[in-house]
Order: sequence, then structure tokens, then C-alpha cells
Amino acid sequence: MNGSNVDIDWESARRANHENWNDRVPLHEVAYGLDRYDDPAHLSDVVRADLPVLERFLPEQSLRGLDLCHLQCHIGTDTVSLARAGANVTGVDFSGPALTVADALAARAGVQARWVETDVLDARRAVDREFDVVYTSIGTITWLEDLNRWAEQIHGLLRPGGIFYIRDGHPALYALDEEAPDLKTRYPYFGDGRAQLWDDPSTYVGEGRVEHSRTYEWPHPLSEIIGALLAHGLRLVHFDEGRTLPWQFSPRMVEVAGGYAWAESERDLIPCTYTIVAQRDS
Repeated sequence: MNGSNVDIDWESARRANHENWNDRVPLHEVAYGLDRYDDPAHLSDVVRADLPVLERFLPEQSLRGLDLCHLQCHIGTDTVSLARAGANVTGVDFSGPALTVADALAARAGVQARWVETDVLDARRAVDREFDVVYTSIGTITWLEDLNRWAEQIHGLLRPGGIFYIRDGHPALYALDEEAPDLKTRYPYFGDGRAQLWDDPSTYVGEGRVEHSRTYEWPHPLSEIIGALLAHGLRLVHFDEGRTLPWQFSPRMVEVAGGYAWAESERDLIPCTYTIVAQRDS
């Protein structure tokens, strides 16, 4: 059943995913090590990796004083980290329980943050301002069926001259069989409009199990991701591919500085992440 292509309408898939992500919140509240944010200098590993790239494309190479919208922010660890890097942050997520934890984390960490509960595909309507930066990172857009609608939200949230940043798992990586003894393609790289059905009570971090284990994701090739952004008025200013992940995609991955990677003999064979920076010119 896992990874099989199924016909399902967006609202039904979204409802199942919403239940699953709500179930993850108490597990991640424990597994994410939120007490580390009691140290005012602590940043999440994700943001620590993203900042050197993102800030290259910002005025004065800094987030300080800029308005930033973090899409699919989950329990806010990256959002709080971006606030600590100087941004005025608004976190957007469809899980109310996740935003409750995020709000408590921000208060505990002593940072100002604003939270908006909405689907990312309705973000422009729900968020009543524009931003210098729209940010999303790691494990995000496979949960979305319609990338054209996604890119439309990003364009609408950005001020002219604003920057969009994404780092996410590479679609070529997601096509691999994570259990195979070698690098072997199992799942589609190109989508056909159908969702991939997964039934797994575990999450990517921690030991607990979720009650609602069934989720739906959509494969999106790089051509679709970049094409959607270009079609909605964004200009590509940076593209890169990486060899490490902040989570262990496969049991065969080994721990390295900055996360996980394939064994050294395979590390140059397949990308693990891609990074895109795009700008709204008008």
C-alpha cells in the first residue's frame, strides 16, 4: 500500500493529512528538544543551514528588520530561529495545535511572532500583509496537490523586490526505494495528478505513534516546481542541489556534519535536497 498512486479529492486528502499532523504535535513537542531554545543563541539546524544562502540575496545581507512569512511552520522552531536572526516573523500552518505549541515556544524563547492558522494554499487571503521574505524549508510541498495555486500565494505575499526561499527534499530522492540495499528507483519522479498513499504510524522524529496513520503526498518534479514560480511572476536568482538531509530518509544513510547522507561511495550519485531563491520584481 505505501507509495501506491490513488485517486482522491483534495479535501479528503487534506483532511487525512490534517489529522495526521495534529497527531504529530505532542510527539514532536517532546522529540524536537524545545528546551534548547532556552539558550538565546540557539538556532535550529535547518535555519542554521539556510541562513548563509538566504542572506546573500537580502539587503545588507541580513534578515534584521525584514518582514518574513514562514509557510508550513509546524511547531515554530524554525520560525523562532528566523526571529532570532532578526526578522519580524509570521508563521503560517494548518494545524491549530501546532501553532499553540509554536506560540508557547516563542513566548518561552522571548521572541515576538505572529501566527496564522490556514492552509498554505489560502495563505494570501488569510494573511493581511505583504513581506520582504517568504520562507519554507524541508518537507513541505509534497503535501500540496496544486503548485500553481501555491506559487500564486507566494507572489501575493511578497512585496515587489521580495525574496522567496525554499530548501526541500529532492524529488529524485523521493523516487528512491528507501528500504532497498542500493540506490533503486521505486516511485514516480513525475506526477500524474494522483496522490501517493502512505500508511505509517511513525513520524520522522521521536518514538511515538500517531492515531491517524494514513497520509497523502504528491510527487513534483523540479520542472514543475520552478515552472510554477516562473509562471506566477517570480524570477529565479539561485538554484543549488545538496548531498545531506536534516533527517534520515533511509536506514542506509549515515550521520554526517549537518544531518544525514548516503555512504561516501554513493554520495555523488543522487542529490538529497534542492534550494531555490526567487524574486518578485513587480
